[in-house]
Amino acid sequence: MFDGPVYAIWIENMNTVLDDNTKLCLNSGQIIALTPRMTMMFEVEDLSVASPATVSRCGMVYMEPESIGLRPYFTSWLNTLPPKCEVNEGVKNQLEKFGDELLEDGCYFVRHDIKEPVTTVDNNLVQSCFRIIDTFLNDYYESEVKKVPNDKIDDLLSMTGQIFCFACIWSIGATTNLVGRGKFDKYMREKMVKLGIEFPEEKLVYDYYFDKLTKTWVNWFETIPEYNVDIS
Repeated sequence: MFDGPVYAIWIENMNTVLDDNTKLCLNSGQIIALTPRMTMMFEVEDLSVASPATVSRCGMVYMEPESIGLRPYFTSWLNTLPPKCEVNEGVKNQLEKFGDELLEDGCYFVRHDIKEPVTTVDNNLVQSCFRIIDTFLNDYYESEVKKVPNDKIDDLLSMTGQIFCFACIWSIGATTNLVGRGKFDKYMREKMVKLGIEFPEEKLVYDYYFDKLTKTWVNWFETIPEYNVDIS
């Protein structure tokens, strides 16, 4: 396994290994052949000094994230939804609708309108968003001992928008500072109005989580049980 930057001279010397004959030719004249059980894998930092010959031999394909956008990643994630959601195209279509509305635009807002104490990349923010949504979808995977009734999928359909917005708040909007949170609060509220999603008017969007059991937005403080000090 090779990672890090590509060194021009070193990588060119590896070309004979990367050919079909898989032989390493040393400067001393010694030839070392790789065994069938040996595999070389490259996880490179960039291809700025790699020749086309090296790129083709390694099967390397490098594209800047900005050149392809978030859509391919979004499409790949949609293909990992629970099978029941695949059958009910309404759930997938709703998730796609909210994703098209929130992901690209949300990341653009983060890059141009608010500041991050620690810089992130769009793919990472979107991946975090998908992981949060996946926690809501875990209950919809079937197994040998658990079956998911169709009415439960219909129930999910009624709250896909709230789930997606909650995930966006705590992924795309979670990396900014206090001032940025105020701006992102206004941004998300405008988006939710546009998407027809009701949200409490008090406080910030960060002060609530979506409870899928009651299908309501609940203040985080209401989830904390009252603590009584035992003075006896």
